Amino acid sequence: MESIFSLKVTPLWIILILATAVSWEFGHGFGFGSHHNYATVAVVLIAFIKVRFVFLDFMELRAAPLPLRLAFESWAVLVGGTIIGLYWPGS
Repeated sequence: MESIFSLKVTPLWIILILATAVSWEFGHGFGFGSHHNYATVAVVLIAFIKVRFVFLDFMELRAAPLPLRLAFESWAVLVGGTIIGLYWPGS
């Protein structure tokens, strides 16, 4: 049986946990002071970076056929950009 520490996704999982902690702190006012719009954009960006890594490594899209991977990458950029673009003028 393979050790959990020898798996390729273990360091990625640790990075995802740390990214969750960072976005949690941004959501509670750390790092941006009274600029809540910057904190919100940072949290959304971290969320979409995490989504990308989860899909690529835990759902194995990294080894998927190129059209499927391009469709996912396009979706992530389009949806993330749309959410930020719709949020920013209203903040």
